[in-house]
Amino acid sequence: MVLLGHIFPNFNAVTNEGQINFHEFIGDSWCILFSHPHDFTPVCTTELARAAQLAEEFTKRNVKLIALSCNDVSMHNDWIKDIQCYGKLDTSKKFPFPIIDDKTRHLAEKLNMIDPDERDPAGIPLTARAVFIIGPDKKLKLSFLYPATTGRNFDEILRVVDSLQLCAKHKVATPVDWKNGENCMIQPGVKEEETNKLFPKGHNVIQVPSQKNYLRTTPQP
Repeated sequence: MVLLGHIFPNFNAVTNEGQINFHEFIGDSWCILFSHPHDFTPVCTTELARAAQLAEEFTKRNVKLIALSCNDVSMHNDWIKDIQCYGKLDTSKKFPFPIIDDKTRHLAEKLNMIDPDERDPAGIPLTARAVFIIGPDKKLKLSFLYPATTGRNFDEILRVVDSLQLCAKHKVATPVDWKNGENCMIQPGVKEEETNKLFPKGHNVIQVPSQKNYLRTTPQP
């Protein structure tokens, strides 16, 4: 299991765009690796279509996308045509991210992305719907693990990228249901005498019965 804050394992893989070394692929960018149980399956098709629709938004945030599915490159390339059709994508443009060939399930097992409760017709456990968000320092910043039967919310993935990148630059935290542009919380470790310098837009202390001044909000830096 990959732990938050640890270096994400490096690996070599074949994709529909050719051979990659994962850490070299990331380079100085952020990266989202997301896995899929199988090509030509309904939930996976909807997810990849949505990811492709949001690809420009991820690019604006210096995030590279890379998918993984337990089939070979030839099948990936055929599947992409269905994904483009479902998502009403411009087929004159290159598909916006590569898909890793993991037909042996080597990476799925190495990264602990197996769903033991869902199996293919041969009785082999399916790959779960994992999401790994990795920083330019190659460390794992966030992970989700969904069962094979539940599709992911890529708007939520975009939202958490905004939060991760913001909190990496400023001493803030994002509260429940936060969206980009909304007020943030000041981190508890920030001393009161530091707030004016760190948060020139000002801040507000929310009064609570405990009279502890820990609920401090500030406009998004």
